[in-house]
Amino acid sequence: MTETTQTELSQAELEALGIEWPPTEDELPYDDGIPMETQRHAFQLQLLQDSLRLYWADRQDVFIGGNMFVYFSLAQVRNQDFRGPDFFGALDVSPRERKSWVVCQEGKGTDVVIELLSDSTAAHDKGEKKRIYQNALRVPEYYWFDPFSGEWAGFVLHHSRYAEIAEDSQGRLISPGLGLALVRWEGVYQGITARWLRWTMLEGTLLPTPQEVAIEAQQQAAEIQRQAESMATLLARYREQFGALPEEERT
Repeated sequence: MTETTQTELSQAELEALGIEWPPTEDELPYDDGIPMETQRHAFQLQLLQDSLRLYWADRQDVFIGGNMFVYFSLAQVRNQDFRGPDFFGALDVSPRERKSWVVCQEGKGTDVVIELLSDSTAAHDKGEKKRIYQNALRVPEYYWFDPFSGEWAGFVLHHSRYAEIAEDSQGRLISPGLGLALVRWEGVYQGITARWLRWTMLEGTLLPTPQEVAIEAQQQAAEIQRQAESMATLLARYREQFGALPEEERT
């Protein structure tokens, strides 16, 4: 589609479409009915979203979205020809639930976008979508990642043009806006051993998923239980050999 501005669809045209000014997420289409390309794409999106939401659980000024429409131009209401990014994040906004992201309603665009490449979308994500994010939506940071090949790239908006982000000495892409890094992590997620795109803190710690936090808590609880049982066994052996403990004799 061509890049458009909010003025290209007049208020009268909006009213003819049955949409009041300014349009909000409640009036605009928010579902194109097209699922993620593969199960791995869906899991990858979940991994990016869940770990970042958990990391920012105490913040009240962020929104993490995915696979939903982002309306930057009112002409999209008429054309309905722009599918939203696979993953995006916005800072300094209300954390409320949203059906879609409407720039004229929110008062700002998104701060970071990640597209998950596939054979059918790679050319579009690297070409037209990149131009839209750079020239129309003005997304400060744009990344793409192929869940199967591991291909990735990152860009930061500099003087109105995207400049590619070079990998750091640890092979990561640093997000200056989020103060985090993206890393290609080899491991198991949702039962699939693969190379996954994950968030890390700048000092290197992976942002855990809720499942990983739960597993760690279970392991810690099991270790505490094991230590308690081991101590109980030692006390029982002591009593068998020497009788009551000194503290027990005094009571």
